Amino acid sequence: MYIAIEGIDTAGKSTQIAKLQEHFSDAIITKEPGGTEAGKEIREIVLNAKIKSKKAEFLLFLADRAEHIQEVIEPNLSKMIISDRSVVSGVAYALVQGEISETAILHLNRFATGGIYPQKIFLLQLTNEELSLRLSQKKLDGIELRGIEYLLKIQDALIKASNLLNIELVLIDATKNIDSITQEILNNINI
Repeated sequence: MYIAIEGIDTAGKSTQIAKLQEHFSDAIITKEPGGTEAGKEIREIVLNAKIKSKKAEFLLFLADRAEHIQEVIEPNLSKMIISDRSVVSGVAYALVQGEISETAILHLNRFATGGIYPQKIFLLQLTNEELSLRLSQKKLDGIELRGIEYLLKIQDALIKASNLLNIELVLIDATKNIDSITQEILNNINI
């Protein structure tokens, strides 16, 4: 089973993936971007705001996605795969940027993934207040510097992207305690 944990920055994706790894010790744990050597470099470029063009950023993410599918996901489809972000994030960010048509976004992502999508998305949702609190407690990266309003638009777009891609979506209140969130995810994994 291929699942992805989605959510805006500070929602707790990494924490939940670490908790899930305790339950699925043989799972392939990966992330997008950054799940391959090329992806690590792409992630570094984007998070450090080295790219100004939103179209260039989109294309870099597509390159990472294609490499990630070929190198990590496709060879392991018979195993449990848990990904920190997925094509859903790529589509959501592109939708919010608004420089590329929805049709083109979907077509190019389908091309990059070969139509291989997660079977289920777990979206960790934050309130405006909780997001503000969490952001105030860390050094912000290039994406987070775009602001709370931007991140909340991304959160809404993650739902839209899941629907556009026809991927099963489980919404989870990320303000709950860590163990409750983990249990909710486990309860919704059907293997």
